[in-house]
Formats: sequence, C-alpha cells, structure tokens
Amino acid sequence: MDALTLARTQFAFSMAFHILFPAFTIGLASWLASLELRWLRTHDMRYRNLYRFWVKVFALSFGLGVVSGIPMSYQFGTNWSGYADFGGNVLGPLIGYEVVTAFFLEASFLGIMLFGWEKVGDKLHFVATCMVAFGTLLSAFWILSANSWMQTPVGYAIEHGVAVPVDWWRIVFSPSLPTRFAHMVMAAYLTTGLAVAGMSALMLIRARRQGHSADRLWGARTSLSGALWFVAIFAPVQAFLGDQQGLAVLKYQPTKLAAIEGSWSAGVSKPLVLFAWPDEKAERNRYEVAIPRLGSLILTHSLGGRVPGLKDVAPDRRPPVLPVFFAFRAMVALGMAMIGLGLWSLWLRARRRLFDSPWFLWACLLMTPAGFAAVLLGWVTAEVGRQPWVIYGLLRTADAVSPVPAAAVGASLAAFVVTYAIMFGAGTWFLLKILLRGPDADVGVPVDTPAGKPKRPMSATSTGLHTGALSGAAE
Repeated sequence: MDALTLARTQFAFSMAFHILFPAFTIGLASWLASLELRWLRTHDMRYRNLYRFWVKVFALSFGLGVVSGIPMSYQFGTNWSGYADFGGNVLGPLIGYEVVTAFFLEASFLGIMLFGWEKVGDKLHFVATCMVAFGTLLSAFWILSANSWMQTPVGYAIEHGVAVPVDWWRIVFSPSLPTRFAHMVMAAYLTTGLAVAGMSALMLIRARRQGHSADRLWGARTSLSGALWFVAIFAPVQAFLGDQQGLAVLKYQPTKLAAIEGSWSAGVSKPLVLFAWPDEKAERNRYEVAIPRLGSLILTHSLGGRVPGLKDVAPDRRPPVLPVFFAFRAMVALGMAMIGLGLWSLWLRARRRLFDSPWFLWACLLMTPAGFAAVLLGWVTAEVGRQPWVIYGLLRTADAVSPVPAAAVGASLAAFVVTYAIMFGAGTWFLLKILLRGPDADVGVPVDTPAGKPKRPMSATSTGLHTGALSGAAE
C-alpha cells in the first residue's frame, strides 16, 4: 500500500471511532437538560437520580470523544501537509473557532455539571447543563462549517497557489451548511434516542427474565418512553432534511448524486434504482431493480426532472461508485426502520402497552446501534462521494498527502490500531458496567442483586466515576 492509501486509511479509522462519540453526546446532553428541567418543575427525586445515571454515560462518552479527536488534528500536519498548505488559511480559523468557543464553553461548565450539584443552586446547575448542551451543538456547527466549505467552497481567492479568505460570511455559511448541519443534529438526536431506548429495553428484558415487575423499573421505563419520543418525532424530520440535502447535492455536487443513484447517463424521467451492482469498468448497472420515473420525482420534485450522469465527467473525476451507492441505500433502509419503530411506539403508547410487548422491546434492543451505523454510512456517502477531491473542485486528495514514506504512515497506523483497541476496549467495558447496573439500582430496585444479597446504595453525591477518567475531558 502506498502512502496515500495508508494515510486515507488512518484518517478514516480515527474518524470512524471519533464521530461515534459526538453523535451520541450531542443528543445525550439535550436529553440530560430535559431530565433536569423535569426535576426543576416537579422536584421528583427520581428525575434527579435518572439524571445522575445518564450523566455518567455522558461523561465517559465525552471523555472518549475528546481523546479520539486529538490525533486527527495532528494528522493534518503529518499526513496531509498539502491540504494544510492549500486550505489552512480558510480551514484553520474555522477549526480554531470551534476550540475557542464550543470546546472552552463545554470545558468551563462540564465540571459544574458533573460535580457541582451540591455546591451550586439547582437553577445554576441547570444553566451549566444547558451550556454544555449548547456547546455540543456549537462544536458541531463549526466542524460542519469547515467540512461544508470543503464540499462547496465559496468566498475565497487563489493567491500564490493557495486559498485565502475573501468573504468570511460566505465561507462560514457555505451553500451546503444549513441542510448538512440540520441533518447532522437530527442524526445525533436519533442516535441518542435509539441508544437510550435500546439500553432501557435491555434493562426491562433482563428484569422480566429475573422475575422483577417492570412497574418497579421507573428509571428504565421513563428513559425508554422519553427516548422513543425522540425517535418518533425526529425520524420523520430527518427524512425531510435528507430530501433537502439531496436537492443541495443535486445543485452543487451533481457527480456525487450520480454515484449515489447509480446514474451513468444523464436524462429526464429517470427511474429510482432500488438495487443494482454498479460496474464501473462497463459503465452500467448489473441486476438493476428500478421504479420508472420515480427517481426524477424524488430527486428533482418533478416527474420530468433531469438527473445528472457519471458520464458527464471524465473517469478520473468520478468517485468510487460501489461504496457510495450501497452506503446510501443502507442508510436509507435504517432511516425507514427508525420511522417504523417510532410509529410502532406510538401505536403501543396509545394502547398503553409500550413496556409490555416483548417483541417491541427486542426490536428496540436490536436497533440500538442503528443510529451509529447510519451516521457512519452517511459519512461514507458524503466523504467518499466527494472523491477524488479533498476540497471539491479545487484540491485533489492525491495532491493533499504529505511526502512521507509509506512505512512511516503504516507504523503510525499500526500504533493507532493498538492504542485505540486498548483505550476503547477499556472504555466500552466501563460503559457496559454502568449500563448493566441500570438507573433503578441506585434507588433501591434490586434488578441484578441475587436474593439475600442486597446491594449497597450509592451515595447521593457520587457520580460513580473515577476522577482520572475525566482528566482528558477537562483539559
């Protein structure tokens, strides 16, 4: 493997790990804010205890997200010096804004959120939680702003072979930012909703198998109910936002859209390709299953709309079709499953059987990783579909790589794999340990305790986290 392939593999590997944690913590921070708001309104201690349970999960996930994000910044200089040289004048400040605004905001209030409830008033603690939640959204905004500029670069000029800023408003709010940012935030909320619902369903399933009444698992039931409201509301919204994002891709990145749809020749009244095997060498689809004219209707909102084709550009300007084509369809399939789960939950809720259907609880459990998978599939669709450009239409990926030996990149990639396996293996083990205990264990519900061996309750001020586990998050 050459240095380019190894550098791309290393960045994809580290990004795939990192993106999972922000996708989870963005939604989880808002979930925590909603729980604390209920506590302030009702003064029901159960909401406070439920907050304390999920804040442990948030703290661990936030810390792992910070640690996994740091190496990517170094890769810009070590593996992608051509990218840093060409786009650094524009992208460097955008990434810097994320640090000095969002990350500092999160770091400032995170300590109060995790350890300050007994030291500050309830309302100030709620403000800290809201500031952390806002910080996660602000962080996503700046990162998506930088990435959206790479997808649809505007507001720049080329001087001495590098991009320089001309209009910062256009750079920050590039044409693809609004739909991409909204799409990502909804994806984060869905990821959190499905993860919380799945974890809560597991607690209810385990309680039933151990002979405990589901009525005693207030925390698990409340978490499941709230998370399913997330899914039922945001899954249809995400479908609408996905449609709007498709219109933006049609306008600004027609070649990417052609790869997504497996469209080789441009034309009007194009069919919707449900399944095919794109053959890049023959420039055709094999085993195609399609619905006539529906592709133009969905993509252009007109039965006679024109859909671009891959043959509109030279082969060396086309993205790899196979991964983009299948990643998009898998993402859409997961999205439809999310909408189905949300509708199912509404039907059971109306019949007052939301916690009593074993099939539904197992469905929630099986859908736990669906949000994470959809985020990764969407990332593959967006980033692989942008190829062969790292900055669309301006800088090719092959020209962005650093002139370093392949052996050096391979050695650092191997070190990444070993380090991440150890770090995330330990983090996952600790996270599972927290989740298997469950929110109701801290308030006297013997979910996992054998008869005759009562558990020692946690203190009211304990977060259940070793201080060292948060050192990375606090820096």
